[in-house]
Parts: sequence; C-alpha cells; structure tokens
Amino acid sequence: MNAAAKKILIADDDASIRLVLSQAFTRLGYQVRATGNAATLLKWVSDGEGDLVVTDVVMPDENVFNVLPRIRKQRPKLPVIVMSAQNNLVTAVNAAEVGAFEYVPKPFDLDDMTSAARRALSKPADAEAAKAQARAIRDDRLPLIGRSAPMQEVYRTVARLVGADLTVLITGESGTGKELVARALHDMGRRRDGRFVVINLAAVPRERVEAELFGKEDGAAGKLVEADGGTLFLDEIGDMPLDAQTRLLRVIDGSEPAINPKTGRRPNVRIIAATNRDLRGLIRQGLFREDLFFRLNVAPLRLPPLRDRVEDIPDLARAFLLRANREGLPAKTIDGGALERLKLHPWPGNVRELENLVRRICALYAEDLISARIVERELEDLQPANHGEDRPATLSELVERKLSSYFADQPEGVPPPGLYDRVLEEVERPLIQLTLSATRGNQVRAAEILGLNRNTLRKKIQDLGVEISRGRR
Repeated sequence: MNAAAKKILIADDDASIRLVLSQAFTRLGYQVRATGNAATLLKWVSDGEGDLVVTDVVMPDENVFNVLPRIRKQRPKLPVIVMSAQNNLVTAVNAAEVGAFEYVPKPFDLDDMTSAARRALSKPADAEAAKAQARAIRDDRLPLIGRSAPMQEVYRTVARLVGADLTVLITGESGTGKELVARALHDMGRRRDGRFVVINLAAVPRERVEAELFGKEDGAAGKLVEADGGTLFLDEIGDMPLDAQTRLLRVIDGSEPAINPKTGRRPNVRIIAATNRDLRGLIRQGLFREDLFFRLNVAPLRLPPLRDRVEDIPDLARAFLLRANREGLPAKTIDGGALERLKLHPWPGNVRELENLVRRICALYAEDLISARIVERELEDLQPANHGEDRPATLSELVERKLSSYFADQPEGVPPPGLYDRVLEEVERPLIQLTLSATRGNQVRAAEILGLNRNTLRKKIQDLGVEISRGRR
C-alpha cells in the first residue's frame, strides 16, 4: 500500500491544529480526514476508515482515554498517536496504559509528529522491535521510565500527591531516581511556576549546612528563602547535622520566624526530602530527630531498586541510547541477548549505573549494534576481584564497593567537589562514635586507642557532631 492509499484520521477541538496537521500529512501524500469531536472519530473507526488515528486527549464530548479502549477493541491493529497539552507524567503513563502507539506532548515539533506517523504506518519486519523503538522515543521524554508493577505503584502515588501540597519523604537506594520524582511532583503540582531548589546535604560540609539552608550572617539568602513560592528538595536528609535538624523542625512548626527579606513574610515552601539511609535506624542511634521524621514523613514514597523491576531494563536501556545520541554520542541499537545479560546484573548503582554503562558503551565502542559480548565485557570490569568465597571482604574492599556505587549514582559519573573531605568525615564519625562507645565515653582512653591528641579528639567530636555515649554497662 503506497502513501496515497493510506488515510490518517485527525481529532482535535482546535481548528488550527487540525489545519496544520492536515496540510502536513497531505503534503506527504496521505489522505486526511479531520474532526473536532470524539463521537465522529469513533464512527469513522467503526466504519473501517483510517490507517492511523492522531488525536488530542481532551475533546468537547469525551476524554480520549475513555475512547481508546473501544477503538482497540473494534480494531486492535489500528495505531493511535495521542497528543496533549497536559504534558505531564500522568498523561504519558495513561497513554501507555491504554495502548497508544506514541504520546506526543504539545506544543509538538511537526517533524517529530510526521516521523511518528511514518513509523506507525510502516510495516516493520519486526513488529515488536518497532513497538520497542516507539516506546523508547516516548520514554526518553519522560522523567520516569518503566511499565513494571513496582513502577505503576510509584506512578499511582505520584498522581495522588501532585494535587496536594503535602510534605513528601522519598526513600530508596542511590541511583533509583529520587530527585527525578521530586522534580515530577514539583513540575506537575500547583507550585510548578515557582522555583525547584535543591540542596544535597551529603555534599555540604556539616559546619556549612545551616548557612546554606537558612542564610548567612552577612544577610545572604539561604535555600529556604530561594525556594519561596516553590519547592525545596532536601536530598540525603539523613546526613543533616542534629543542630540543623532542630532548626528545620522549628521552621516547619513556625516557632522560628524565617523571613524572606524581599517580602517581609515567612517563606511559603513545599518541602520534599529524600534519603537512601534508614532514618528509623538513625533515630535509634540518636542521629536523627524522631519528631522531624514524623513531620517529613507525611506522605511517604518508596522507589524500588532496579533489581526489583528488571523487566524495565530494556525500555530504560533503549531510552538511554536515544538520550546519549541526542547529547552527541554515536547512535546505537541493542540486541536481545545484550538486554538479557543486563537483566542478570545486580545493579548496585541502580538506574544511574545503567545509564552510565550505556553512555560508556556508546563512547568507547565502534559497533553500531550493542551485543551481549560488549555488555559482558563492560560488566566484568565492574565486578570486584574474587579473593576466595570464604574470606570476608576487607575494609578497603568494602569502601571501594561503596564508593563505586556512589560514583555510579552521580551525573556523568562525577561527584561534586570536596569528595575527599566528605569521605574522611564519613569514616571518622562512626570510628570515633564506636570507640567512645567501647570506652563508655572515656575520651582519654578513646584518644589513646585512636592515636590522637585529646584536644584533637575533642575538636573532632564537636566538628562532626558525634554523640557521646556511655556504652555498655
């Protein structure tokens, strides 16, 4: 069947959209029929007309998400491209769930739309491969990717929270996409016109956290004031020092009058916090305030690790390949054997690790098709050396594994500046804490065990915010 014999049905209540699409498809040699309501579209489909449907979501007489299941029941092989000005995560997910060939957000690029129409009207040798490619193009535009049951639950929770202005606590391992979820909640919520301000508490020296968050003595505004009218994202909240936790709690409760100097009023901020740490465990250790936890955990949202949703790996990998190409890396495809091999990897760095692996392969390999052999070679380089099954890992090996996961979690694989001091601080704090616990709070004995001067130990206790415990009785 040639292009002239194929007919595209357009449904949109905006006459200008109908005109632009009709002219574009006609120039390409397709027959076109356009309508401004869902009822007429359904009649045409029922009469057997059309080889492709291009439709808006919100129509005067009916929402297309209610119409699409009827279209698919009558003509299951008829491809449908859904377009919408409500270009958010929920719309995209709904389009995928009701079987749309592709979701195109408005305002759309006309070349993208005609390209999608060509793909939908073509007769690919491998229909499943064509569907996978269409999903990848759609997924590359979304903040979150995945059709697995765990991700569907995440989508449902996000959909429930976007209309509210509740404080949200996002939990999940490093690399699961906690900041992406926070951004989606902001971009889709009532504060979308305000700023989305991020502070990574693991990347800020402990002595500077309060100044960064609440402002400096010279009058410079902190992140709290910067986020006035928008959203403040407190990443790695489990790393916040106790003094800063106390002050944050007072700000949330209204007992500490944080003032925006530009407005003279308290900042109006939605707080979204995230952590990869066990806050309840930190509470038991005296390292996190229980009352602050309850104020932050108003609406909990847990992100699953990648190993719990391996069925999403093919969609993620294809979307990352498209993203890498868009950013200047060579265009590549991936075969089924490579995708199966990716599913077998434990992914300690989760989605971020997978994306970094895909980018590395695109940069380092000349082959246009990524095979299982290439994936195997790259994954082998990530495995720790096998020093014997029964020998426990050394401290150095454990630290190396943890740091490898941390590097994999960073954009482009590069952490923010100040890594050396942050790592030393992370090691020093539990080392001093455990030593003081073992000596039942005896600082002289602890200094002797650690090989430190007593004054040095005292200063580190103060700088690191170490809680002095009397230990076991």
